[in-house]
Amino acid sequence: AFSGCSSLQSIDIPNSVTQIGACDFSDCSSLQSIDIPNSVTEIMGGTFKGCRSLQSIDIPNSVTEIGNWAFEGCSSLQSIDIPDSVTEINGTAFAACRSLQNINVSKDNMYFASVDGILFNKDLTVILRFPPKYDVKEYVIPNSVTKIGHSAFRNCSSLQSIDIPDS
Repeated sequence: AFSGCSSLQSIDIPNSVTQIGACDFSDCSSLQSIDIPNSVTEIMGGTFKGCRSLQSIDIPNSVTEIGNWAFEGCSSLQSIDIPDSVTEINGTAFAACRSLQNINVSKDNMYFASVDGILFNKDLTVILRFPPKYDVKEYVIPNSVTKIGHSAFRNCSSLQSIDIPDS
C-alpha cells in the first residue's frame, strides 16, 4: 500500500483496520512513528521491513501475530514491548534490527517471556532473539535452554563469547 514511500514520516491507522498487510510500509525509510489501533490483530510479514528511521512502536494488546521479517532492517528500533495477546512471533521478525537493546514481554503472555531483554519461549527452553545491542560481552545460556532459534544471535557484534550448557 505505502511501500517505498521514502518521505512518509508518520502514519495514523484508522480503527477499522484489523490487519496490516505484508510489506504495506516496507522501505518507508523516513517513517519514525506509527500509531497502531486496538483493532489490529496481525502484523504480517515484511510490514515494516526497511523502515530504518522507526525508533519505537507500540504494539496494542489486540495483536496476536507478528510475521516473518515484520521489522527486519528497522535499524533505529531500540526497544520493543510484546503484549500478552501475542501468540506467534515468527523467527525473523526482528532480523537486522541492529540498535535493538531490549525485547520486553508482558509477564501475562502465555507463549513468550523475556529475561533481561532477551526473547524466550514461555518455559525458557528456547532462545528466540538476543538483542544485537544488548550490552554484554559474554553471555551464559541458562540451563533451561535446549534449543537456540534460527538467527537468534544474528548481528550481535559486541558479544565476544557464549557459554553453552550441556542441556
